[in-house]
Amino acid sequence: MLLLQFSTSHYCRKARLALGYKGIDYQVENLTPGLHILKLSPLTKGLTTVPVLMAADEIIADSTAILKYLEKVVPFPSFVPAGEKEKNQAWLLEDWLDESIGVATRFVYYDYRAGEGKAIDPSLSSQIIIKIVRQQYKITPARVKLAEERLENALKILEYWQDQPYLVGDKLSVADIAATALLSPLALIPSYRQKYPWLFARIGEIHQQCREKLPPGLN
Repeated sequence: MLLLQFSTSHYCRKARLALGYKGIDYQVENLTPGLHILKLSPLTKGLTTVPVLMAADEIIADSTAILKYLEKVVPFPSFVPAGEKEKNQAWLLEDWLDESIGVATRFVYYDYRAGEGKAIDPSLSSQIIIKIVRQQYKITPARVKLAEERLENALKILEYWQDQPYLVGDKLSVADIAATALLSPLALIPSYRQKYPWLFARIGEIHQQCREKLPPGLN
């Protein structure tokens, strides 16, 4: 399998965590934001977002679709709970994290990288990519403020995660993979690390279970 990705994308991290948990051997091709469209558009019938997984039998675009595909082709170890109630709960959390919280994280992270966190990588190439992303997603101060509020509410909802190893049931699920990946960029922001140490402890544990390298800020 070949994973087409942006190296810094938290949605691509989600796919890597899933592949690692399943114990699947795969290769990675890092694409350049902006130029990636030239590679993806012919493969995905017009879709231009990463990650994209190229498997032997098909091409799968979107991180959630990749999780569902991996569960189908490699059912063990499973990251979907067996019970109907817990299965629905896990996928509901995955969807909320994917559609809402991952977006909020992106806004807060790239706002930080363009300001206080510029020193993390002040190189011209890094700053150009950050500028492209900020323009592409229309990251403005007002939208960043809303994203910060959304994250604060989300972390209150997920607070119970500090008292148990998994979000749903007694084993890792798609909910843990999504939360781990989509909140991981916050590890580079000191205020989040100081306020939510339990979150980054969980993120580190899930990375170990999934045989994935720790995100920047935790390594």
